[in-house]
This record gives sequence, structure tokens and C-alpha cells, in this order.
Amino acid sequence: MKTNPRLSAIVAIAASMTSMLAVQAAMAQDGPIDSITPVTEEMLLNPPDADWLMWRRTYDGWGYSPLEEINKENVDELELAWSWGMSPGGRTQETPLVHDGVMFIQNADHRIQALDAATGDLIWEYQHELPDDVNPGGERSKAIFGDNLIVATRDAHIIALDIKTGQLVWDQQVADYNKGFAFSSGPLVANGVIVQGMTNCSNAQPGGCFFTGHDVDTGEEIWRVNTIARGDTPEGNSWNGVPLESRHGASAWITGSYDPEQNLIFAGVGQPYPWNVEIAGLTPPSSDPNVTNEALYTNSTLAIDPNSGELKWYHQYLATDSLDLDYVYERMIIDDMLVTTGKIGIIEAIDRKDGKWLWAKETVPQNVVLSIDQETGEKEINPDVIPVIGETTFNCPADPGGRAWQATSYSPRTGALYLPTVEFCSNTTVNPLDPGQIYTGGGLQTYSRVEHPDGDGNIGQVRAVKLSDQSDMWEYRQYAPVTTSTLPTAGGVVFVGTLDRKLIAFDDETGDVLWESGKLSNSLESFPISYEANGKQYIAVVANFGNGLGRLQSLTPDVKLPPNNPVTLYVFALPD
Repeated sequence: MKTNPRLSAIVAIAASMTSMLAVQAAMAQDGPIDSITPVTEEMLLNPPDADWLMWRRTYDGWGYSPLEEINKENVDELELAWSWGMSPGGRTQETPLVHDGVMFIQNADHRIQALDAATGDLIWEYQHELPDDVNPGGERSKAIFGDNLIVATRDAHIIALDIKTGQLVWDQQVADYNKGFAFSSGPLVANGVIVQGMTNCSNAQPGGCFFTGHDVDTGEEIWRVNTIARGDTPEGNSWNGVPLESRHGASAWITGSYDPEQNLIFAGVGQPYPWNVEIAGLTPPSSDPNVTNEALYTNSTLAIDPNSGELKWYHQYLATDSLDLDYVYERMIIDDMLVTTGKIGIIEAIDRKDGKWLWAKETVPQNVVLSIDQETGEKEINPDVIPVIGETTFNCPADPGGRAWQATSYSPRTGALYLPTVEFCSNTTVNPLDPGQIYTGGGLQTYSRVEHPDGDGNIGQVRAVKLSDQSDMWEYRQYAPVTTSTLPTAGGVVFVGTLDRKLIAFDDETGDVLWESGKLSNSLESFPISYEANGKQYIAVVANFGNGLGRLQSLTPDVKLPPNNPVTLYVFALPD
């Protein structure tokens, strides 16, 4: 392991910049913006190695970079190339996008910026003004198509900005933020349609959330797919007889993947609200043989035609969820499989053609699932962990999950999955409604998080799992939680960030630590990327306190973070 001593002394936070309503005239002459090209469907299908054009770089959701200038032999020479101070305050779990040497970032206050990806110089800036009663919070991802950067906002708008100038091209309001609707992850452009999942459906919105499809030229809504089943169908009758207006949750808060061969979007759906199944009306089960209580389509994959909005099939991983154990995360398309991992930390593969369950592998210690049917994937839930009004139950893990929103990646170089995981448990209590009180939102459960009783004190892990036989390749363990997605590269290196303010590089085959950044300005709760500009490879990551896995800081009280929550984009490269 080698630490660059120069980085330990660097806290690179740029001066804060004046808020603007439109584009700032800061365009550099003869810069990359002058030669930036439209992003075509062909580019999205087969992105240039130098670019990072969407959330997980490619439609298959691998999160893998084919660049190899930075490799096992020289990664210990990495140094800071440049940095950029971002807007402080608010939650941000940013994924920078890069095209033709231009980087696009979104700040927590919805300040959207284009930077020279080689130098960090500002090219343009656009400020999306949020209403005063909307809490700021940067989204996790964006999209690029044609000449437009497409961004989903916290006040439930989708906007398009000209990639060369930052000028607003169109602005489409999708839902009423006054009812609690919001976006927390960005869109995916598939076969010429913008596909976006609605979130924040923990605010007792009747009938829950939805996916929408939009015209790329205008933002006009083309179709809508509800994430809570309705109607007199087996799916609609899966809510235990609860009327539609009392069915809540099913947020679609993570961007999905796209299978161009089948022309299908694969996207995840979150859990029902409130979390307590008794308060949600999901127990006791109805005596009507035509009514069940799985609560479709929560904790499911939906396979959606992006052009028509037709739901082709679905697969539910966890029915009647009572513990906030989302299965909403990335959907990786690998050969004929669709692979995901939910909060329980169980990797699961289904057939990407029909959703048939294939296999599962447990990673983190858990006491929620007792067994899994090897034909259907149906899970037997431990009755002792189901929260009961008036009692405290013990479950491993609980929110924010043994595998949280930090994405798992896949490397075709090794044929392995790289998972960021955490080990912890919770003493869980229900916050019941008073007699006659109407549910108005929230999970209505309190999680008192504790270390796993059989743990070794190392809460954070990176796990490498061979996909061919689901065998463990290697495991790295440390005291502080691992808080970014993983980033494997063709150079044989896997990058990940941590709560204790470090970016770490591993050997993708052995798990040996090859390099550490030294302490950065804040914890790293984001999605690192790799790109190339002017023929040089870079690694970029946002240091921030997004308060996702940061909630586990109570388990690591001696990991101290700065009180003013600085947010900084760091970009690393090999020395010239």
C-alpha cells in the first residue's frame, strides 16, 4: 500500500460562486466545448472508451471502464490532477458525466455546471431555481442525448440544457412537488425515449409512484406505468384488499438498465409504506382466496417497453416487506442474466428474457431470510424479525441496508462482481398511529443500529464474487463503512471510497490495496468514474456527506467529519 504524501495535505475546496438564473459567460476559447459532438443512439449503444455518458456508463449497468492507462503497476503513482468546490449543504450522491472532454456535474442546490475535464475550468453554469419549500439535494445521475443534457429535479421537473451553452431547451413538470413527489435519480434514454422513475412516495400519496416515458425533443409525457398494481387482476388484488388510495410507497428511486436486443428497460421498485405490515393493512391475510398480500409491484424488477410503456413482465424478490429492505438498485445485464442485490445483501439472478428466477448468493450476515425456494426464489421470512407493535425486534441488516444504493459493478476482465457492503444490525421498534389517526407519511419504525453480535468490528467491506460459480474471490474489510459504488477498470484496478475520507485502489484479482488517496475533504458517498481527456486517463469522485450510509457513523464515533459539510469533486491522474 502506498499513500501519496502530497494528497494528505490537500483540502481542495474552490471558492463559492454567485448563484445565477442562467448561463454564466465563462466559456474558454478553443476549449473542448467548441468541438463537442451530439450524443447519438449509436454512441449510447457503444460508448467511446473515453466517455462516461450515463449513470453506470453503459446500458448493461456494469459500471466498468475499458481504460487501462492507469493499471496495477502504476496506480501507486496517482496524484491529484485538479479539484472543484461544489455547493455546500444538501444531500448529493453525484455521478459526473463526461463527453468529448467536457464534464457535467450537478450540485446539491441544482446548480448544473460544465467543466473542462482535463483542467477543471468552468465552461458554463445553469441554476435551476427550486421553490423555497423544497429541500435541496443533488440527484445521483443525469443523461445526455443529442445536443442536450437531461436532468431530473427535486421539484419533479425534467429539464433539458444545451450541452454547448447551458441554455434551457425545455422544462417539463411531471408531478406536483406539493404532494411530496420528487426525483432522486436521473433518467435513461432508451431507443429515443427518456425513461424516468418517480420517487419520494413515502408521503402517503394515494396509489404510490410510477415510471414515465418522455419525448426527447420536448419532454412531453408519452406514457406512465404505475409501480403499485391496481385493478381487478391478480397483481391488483395482491394488496390484501387495501383500497388503492391507501396503498403507498413503491418509489422508483434508482436508474435502471436497458436491453436493446429486446427493447426493454429493467428497473427496480422500492418497498411499501408504512413499513409496518400491520399498519399498512397487509396482515392478517385476507380470507378471500382471490386476494393475496404480496403488495405488487414493490421490491420488484419491471420489464418495460420504452416506446409503448407496456409492462412485459415483472419479478418480485421480497413480498410483504416489513423492514425497509428495498430491491430497487442497479440491474446488471450479464449474458442471459439480470443481476441485482437488495438491501439484505443477497445477490440474485433472473433470466433477462422472462424474469424466471435462477440463483442467489448471500454476502453479508443476515437473519431475515430463513430459506429460498430454489425453483421460484420465494423467500421464507424469519417471523422473529417482523416488527410488532409494542415490542422491539432484532434484525440484520436494517436500513440503510447491508448493500445500500452504492452500486455493485461487474468486470468482464475477471468475470467478477464487486460489491460495497456493510455489516450491522438493528433493534427495531414500531411507532404506531394513535386511535383514529390517519397515515400521512413516513416509515413508522425506528432503527437503533448496532454492530453485528458476531462481527469483528470491521463494518465496511468490498467483496469480489466470481459470477460463473458464485464463489468468493476476495474480501477486504475495514472499520469505517465503504460508501461509494465500486469502479473496476481494464487496468486491473478497482476503486472505492469510504466514510473516513479515502479513495482506495485494489488489485481486481487479489484484493490487495495498491493505493490510497490520503484524507480528502469529506466522506465519499457518490459514484466514482473514469474517463479520458486529451489522451490522458482520469479518476473522478465527489467527496461529500450524503447521509446515506453516513447514518452508520454512530457505529464508528471516532470517524470525525467536518462540521461545515464541504463538497468537493476530486480528479486524479498519473503524473505527466
